[in-house]
Amino acid sequence: MITKSNIITDIEIKTKEDLVKLKPFMEVGGMKVNKSQIARELNIDRRTVDKYLNGFKKSSTRKRSNCLTDYYNIIENLLNNNTSQIFYYKSVLWQYLKDNYNYSGSYVNFCLYLKKYSEFDNYFKKHKPSNVKDVTVRFETDKGQQAQLDWKESISFKLKNGNEVIVNVFVLLLSYSRFRVYRLSLSKTQDILFNFLDNAFDTFGGVPKEIVTDNMTTVMDEARTKKSPGKINNKFKQFADDYGFQVKPCIAYCPKTKGKVEAPMKILDEIHAYSGTLDYDELTKLVEKINNRVNCSVVKGTGRIPIMYFEKEKTFLSPLPRHEIRKSYQINTSCVKVNRSCMVSYKNHQYSVPPEYVNKHVSIQVYDNHLHIYYNTNLIAVHQINDNILNYLPSHYIEIAKISHAFNENSIYEKAKENLRLLGRDI
Repeated sequence: MITKSNIITDIEIKTKEDLVKLKPFMEVGGMKVNKSQIARELNIDRRTVDKYLNGFKKSSTRKRSNCLTDYYNIIENLLNNNTSQIFYYKSVLWQYLKDNYNYSGSYVNFCLYLKKYSEFDNYFKKHKPSNVKDVTVRFETDKGQQAQLDWKESISFKLKNGNEVIVNVFVLLLSYSRFRVYRLSLSKTQDILFNFLDNAFDTFGGVPKEIVTDNMTTVMDEARTKKSPGKINNKFKQFADDYGFQVKPCIAYCPKTKGKVEAPMKILDEIHAYSGTLDYDELTKLVEKINNRVNCSVVKGTGRIPIMYFEKEKTFLSPLPRHEIRKSYQINTSCVKVNRSCMVSYKNHQYSVPPEYVNKHVSIQVYDNHLHIYYNTNLIAVHQINDNILNYLPSHYIEIAKISHAFNENSIYEKAKENLRLLGRDI
């Protein structure tokens, strides 16, 4: 192997790196040098002169410490197969450490050192969702022209009390600025969709000219295909007419037509990282935190920060409809007190709740023709709206009867069944 030699061809000293040229004279000729004088002329410390005279060379590469050493045990516990927390992407783990353990390392270095630990690297290979890579045509839309609608559906989440819930995350994204609104829900019925859309439009301060959506049943009665335009649901069509936008359904099984909203949805996989550590209210706040962070971060595909470009886009949105129109699509929350009969009032009708909520204040919401009753954010009862004055759920009535000792313990079920029949509700 032929290597390059460093042969000294002059003895001119201009920088501290040139001091090594004097070394042969010092070794062979016994020459002494005035290190203090050299230090003054080069404007460096005398000790630096001595170091460079002895052949010191500054490394061209920076020696980096392992930024994961102090966090190894934490990461090992988080990626343990026995925990309910799941990290689908390295970026989710990095963000989790930043938010909860004050990790300050850069994402690039984090990924670099994570690969050095095979036990961690293999974890992400195992949990990373598979994606089909298709060739797509990139396109952009003008300000205020389009928004894309989607749901992150059926996310299984373990609450910190041990209960499992299935949650859904609604997202509406403005195509030009990529500014978006996320909302968490336990269901995704049409009434909830209308309420979330109204809320998103209110956040935007206006309505885009068109909304691109997939063939969800709350929007489409018949899916759009390559051979058929599909059929928009009459109720959703009325909603679109009231708010002044056009519905643009995608071709079924072709999500790339709304890729602007499909690609960013993976950020919501961060929810799995908190499984078993939050209650529902805290999960709602987490989704809001993610929403604000994403709107203030650079979008890789455009190099834009959504909230900055949203300022340019919102003036091009169509105005919101009148309050009278919007009111019929909004889900309002009322606070009521549970009476001593374990009932709450709604439009002069009474609806039951479990007896432990007597004299407590609960929240009620009406949608899908049902009365939903919440204590804090916990759903404690659901009743179908009807014309009965008194509406008991059988389980509530039996519990109330047990506590009040209204019936003999041995006949409580039969007595409850008879009374509910007379009240118009059979067990």
